[in-house]
Amino acid sequence: MIRVGSLFSGVGGMELGLEAAGMTTTFQVENDPYCQRVLAQHWPEVPRHDDVLTFPHWWKRNGLPAAELICAGFPCQPFSRAGKQLGVNDERWLWPATRDAVRTVGPQYVLLENVSALVADSGAFGAVLSDLHALGFDAEWATLRASDFGAPHGRERVYVLAYTQGVDRISWDRLGESGERSAPFAARGLRGLEVAARGKAAREWLATEPRVDRLVDGVPDQSHRLRCAGNAVVPAVTQHIGHQLIEHIGEVAA
Repeated sequence: MIRVGSLFSGVGGMELGLEAAGMTTTFQVENDPYCQRVLAQHWPEVPRHDDVLTFPHWWKRNGLPAAELICAGFPCQPFSRAGKQLGVNDERWLWPATRDAVRTVGPQYVLLENVSALVADSGAFGAVLSDLHALGFDAEWATLRASDFGAPHGRERVYVLAYTQGVDRISWDRLGESGERSAPFAARGLRGLEVAARGKAAREWLATEPRVDRLVDGVPDQSHRLRCAGNAVVPAVTQHIGHQLIEHIGEVAA
């Protein structure tokens, strides 16, 4: 079973999807008190830390178990269209801390999530890819929408899957006609017609609902909607990626 370490956990959207695919969570890092309470309720036995900057020291001091996969939805505010788009000059540019955490744990796989605008920032995205390469990883990425997986909203995000070089490289390393990486987790297992059907169903459902802040979305009124739903990763997306990763590992082992 693949063990997952989660950075910038939020309310655990990435972990929920990866666990549904058959993985298990071994540690989480989250500094928001509200999100910490949500995580404690759903993962009471999982060790938790509150600061990604001090995570390496905490992880070593506590002798925590290794993780084969690190997932991290590091802050998107430096690139979000709703902000000033300061990129690497934004104080919330926490990729360096993410990189240091990956170096400390030494996983075989890294799954990153951010807004799709990250890819357009050549300096920031270049730094991510360069640092991953320096750590011994190759990487592929794809922009996926929550609506492609049945959600009633777009929530377009870029997902980067990095893997250690020399293990899977021959079977994973592919370049699309555009020169960008064609990620296996986007290209396989979810046919184009199925994607279109899910998106159409989501749009039809949304058309029957009242204004956006009154959607029947299943989130309890007592929950903080911005923290629980607004910034969360849709678990169905990471579940799909998790299934593809596990399938790939099985193919390599065979």
